Amino acid sequence: MFTGIVTDIGEVIALEKKGDLRARIATAYPVDGIDIGASIACDGCCLTVVATGEEPRGWFDVDISAESVAKTNIGAWTVGHRINLERALKVGDELGGHIVSGHVDGVAEIVAMRDEGDSTRFTFRAPEALAGFIAPKGSVALNGTSLTVNEVDGAEFGVNIIPHTKEVTTWGRAKVGDRINLEIDTLARYVARLRDWSAR
Repeated sequence: MFTGIVTDIGEVIALEKKGDLRARIATAYPVDGIDIGASIACDGCCLTVVATGEEPRGWFDVDISAESVAKTNIGAWTVGHRINLERALKVGDELGGHIVSGHVDGVAEIVAMRDEGDSTRFTFRAPEALAGFIAPKGSVALNGTSLTVNEVDGAEFGVNIIPHTKEVTTWGRAKVGDRINLEIDTLARYVARLRDWSAR
């Protein structure tokens, strides 16, 4: 489990296709504190650490299945690509965002951006199958970042990103056309399931 509060910006420093895709991600996390088998959210995807090292700087390796590549924006990763990172939640940690599983539901697209004061209003287009799960003032995880939905218009929804978030995540580099990992709110998923079950 995660909270959608990004704690590091990692950099893809190697990619290798051998069965699954293996990615090496440079990080500022102390790698001697990362256990093999630990879960780290990488742009919102819960991935398992399979190796670590400290040269030329701290890094960890993850293996990424074809299913994960197909369902997320990972297929567009290149060496030098920067990604949002979050370590798994520990019992007693502050829950600053919302409950995030790290299981990406689909890929949204940035269709518009405009400055509002120092903040930026982003408009995203969600896949049609996921649009019904997104509600005004609800939560979504976008590239692993817990964000509040401002408004919804069909499959499009708006989010306001403040300067602090742009500074400590990859959102300061985002542009129209970017494909973004989307995880809908777990509560919305269960409410929809209960509604569908009750209607039987």
